[in-house]
Amino acid sequence: MTIDKKHFTGGKTEGGITSSYATEDGVKLKVPYSFMGSIYDEAEFSAAVAAMKQDSLTMGPKTQEFQDKFAKIHQVKHALACSNCTTGMHVATQIFDIKPGDEVIVTPNTFVATILVILKEGGIPVFADIDPRTFNLDPTDVARKITAKTKAIYVVHYAGLMVDMDPIMELAEKHGLKVLEDAAHATGASYKGRMAGSIGDISAFSFHSLKNITTCGEGGMITTNNDEYAKGIQNLRCMNNTQPWDQTQTEWKFGNSITCRKTSELEYWLPAHFDVIPWNGHWGSNYRMNEIQAAVGCCQLDKLAMLIDKRRQIGHAITAGLQDVKGIETVYEPEGYKHAFHLYTICVNEKELGGSRDEFMRVLYEEEGVQTILHYQPAFHFTGLQRMGYDPNQCPVASEFFYKRETNLPMHPRLTEQNIQDMISGIKNAATKVRKRHCK
Repeated sequence: MTIDKKHFTGGKTEGGITSSYATEDGVKLKVPYSFMGSIYDEAEFSAAVAAMKQDSLTMGPKTQEFQDKFAKIHQVKHALACSNCTTGMHVATQIFDIKPGDEVIVTPNTFVATILVILKEGGIPVFADIDPRTFNLDPTDVARKITAKTKAIYVVHYAGLMVDMDPIMELAEKHGLKVLEDAAHATGASYKGRMAGSIGDISAFSFHSLKNITTCGEGGMITTNNDEYAKGIQNLRCMNNTQPWDQTQTEWKFGNSITCRKTSELEYWLPAHFDVIPWNGHWGSNYRMNEIQAAVGCCQLDKLAMLIDKRRQIGHAITAGLQDVKGIETVYEPEGYKHAFHLYTICVNEKELGGSRDEFMRVLYEEEGVQTILHYQPAFHFTGLQRMGYDPNQCPVASEFFYKRETNLPMHPRLTEQNIQDMISGIKNAATKVRKRHCK
C-alpha cells in the first residue's frame, strides 16, 4: 500500500525531529519512517485506565512492579524508573561525582544528551572514535584517550548492538574509572550472555516513542548492581527527599526554641513529611515516572521478548535480502551478541556504488518511496561544542560514518512482509539507478 506522508502527524510540532520526520513535500511513500517503535493493544489501554483510578498517580505500586520486572529481565539488582534516559544519565553523572575539569571519554556517535549530562556538571567530554563495523566506541581508541584527569567512560550501545564491554571494563578497572552504559537503544540486547545494563557501574535506558518499548512516548530506567549507588539514585531522582526525619525524637528545635513536640507515635505529621539532604554534595531533581507510564511499561515488558524477536526477524530478513548488492553494506552482528535492532543501519560504499550516499538516499526516497534518516552527527560538530574549541577533525571514522556512509531504514515490529520487500527492492533499485547514472 502506498502511504501519503501528509496524513502523518507531527510534521510541524514543537517536538520537531524528536516527534516526527513527516514532511509536506508531496512524495508518496511506500515505507515511511515511523515514530512508534512498539506495539500497543488493549493491554496497555486497560492498564493506563486502571492506573488513572489509583489514589497515587506517581511513583506508586505500578512503578515498583515495573522496576521489579525490568530488573529481573535485565539481570540487575536494582532498576529505578525515571522520566527519561537523559535524566537517568544526569543522575549517574552526579553519582559518579563528575566535577568541573573531570574528563569523561565518550563516543561522538550518539544523541547529544549523552554529552550534555557531562557538560551540565562541568565535566569535559573527550571523544574516542568508533569501530567502522559495529559503529560503537572503539576500546583501542578509548585506551589512547585516558589521562590523569579521566574519571569515567560513557559507552553507547548504538542501534541495539552492545559495545565490546570486556576490554572497556578492563580499562576501567586498570585506571580506576566508572562506566556508564547508555542503553537507550538496547532494551533486550545482550553481550556474551549478559544483558544490556548489567555490566557497567550504572546504566540508563530510554522508553521514548521510537524505542523498543515505550511508556507513553517518554520514560527511562536506571540500573545498577551497587547498593550504595541505588540509594543515591533514589535520592537524586526525587529532590533529595528520601531522607526521613528522625522519628525517634520527641522534640524539634529551631534555634534555641522548641518548635514542636511529639507526644504520640500516631502524630505522623511531626515535624514534617520529609527532610532534604544533598547526596555526596549534589542536589536532586524531580525525575520521577508516573503510574500511567509504569503501568504501560509493565505491559510492554510482557511483550518484550516478542517485540525483540520481531525486530530481529525483520533485521535478519533485510540482511539476507541485501546480500551481494554492490555498494551496500548490511548490519554486522558479531558472534555472542544479541542485536536488539532498535535501528537498522545500512552503509553506502561510495567507491563501489559509484555515487554518493546522499544521492542514494535521494533516489531511494523520491523514486522508490522508502524514507531513511541519519544518526548521529558527531557531537563535537555542534555549534555549542565548536565554540568551546573542539577539534572538528578528530574521530575521522565517526565523521565519515555520518557524512558519507550511513543511513537508517524504517525499523519497528509492525513492519509487514510487503514493507520489508519494498525496502529490499527499493534499495536494490536505487543502487542500480545511481550506478547507471554514473556509468553513462
